[in-house]
Amino acid sequence: MLPAEIAQAVKRIQFVTGRQVSDVMAGAYLSVFKGRGMEFDEVRPYVPGDDVRAIDWNVTARTGEPHVKRFVEERELTVMLLVDVSASQDFGSGRRSKLEAAVELSALLAMSAVENGDKVGLLLFHGGADLYIPPRKGGKHALRVVREVLSRGQQTPAGLTARAGLRDLPRQIRAWFAKLQHKTKAEPRRSTSIAAALEFCRQVLPRRAVLFLISDFLDEGYLQVLRHANRKHDVVAGLITDPREAQMPPAGLVTLEDAETGKARLVDTRSTAFRGELAERAQKRQTELKDQLRATGMDLIVFDASESMVEPLLRFFRERERRLRR
Repeated sequence: MLPAEIAQAVKRIQFVTGRQVSDVMAGAYLSVFKGRGMEFDEVRPYVPGDDVRAIDWNVTARTGEPHVKRFVEERELTVMLLVDVSASQDFGSGRRSKLEAAVELSALLAMSAVENGDKVGLLLFHGGADLYIPPRKGGKHALRVVREVLSRGQQTPAGLTARAGLRDLPRQIRAWFAKLQHKTKAEPRRSTSIAAALEFCRQVLPRRAVLFLISDFLDEGYLQVLRHANRKHDVVAGLITDPREAQMPPAGLVTLEDAETGKARLVDTRSTAFRGELAERAQKRQTELKDQLRATGMDLIVFDASESMVEPLLRFFRERERRLRR
């Protein structure tokens, strides 16, 4: 996509998502995420009436007098968008691809965060970390996030370091990122590594954040890393699907190619057995993913790339708000 085309697409997305955020999204986002936790502020001497559970025993032992920890409500969140830009995300059978749906979803989340004064950052990933934009506030920053998702982070490793703000990070993390790039740049840009993306976030996000992991989850071996990430952060998984992943029209003999491995397979789409197996496997994959995430306290939102991104997101906000009220 050329720079002029990207600029036009950003303006179009800004217009559409900006209206959606101001009309329906901002309030729902606010009710779910604002004030959702407490952060440490200071240690002060104990006074009668303080909750004994707040006593800081280390400071008490050191000073010989009881002290308690004081916490304040979190008023500013850090929202991190982890967007899968692997080859399978390019697939789309309707009006847009899964990647284009991910762009709109990212815009909705970025605009909602900025509308409520939160910081928003971006990590594009495939086989490794593609592009990292540190969390910041402001509408211009949110538009930059949208622009980078649109352009799919197709920068060279040298250009990436200069543009992604990695110079602001500690030297050890820059060295780790350079090692990761060296390891993955020789590989074809086809595979997905959710574990690598989460590991990178562990390195660069010292404080608790809300992580929106947007992917089609065509990957394996990432669940343990995901569980560890959810212990530190609030991880929300956004599964992007396409109708043709579950339903195939009877078009005769068709050669299907796996976008991430390159393996090809000749299938007869007129076969009732094939179409039934396809639907069953797609449903089983969603059910298993939902059960695995639910077992570790994580939320899963399923988005159909051919339909609205707003409705599933609003349903998630409402359901989460109900849970918080219990």
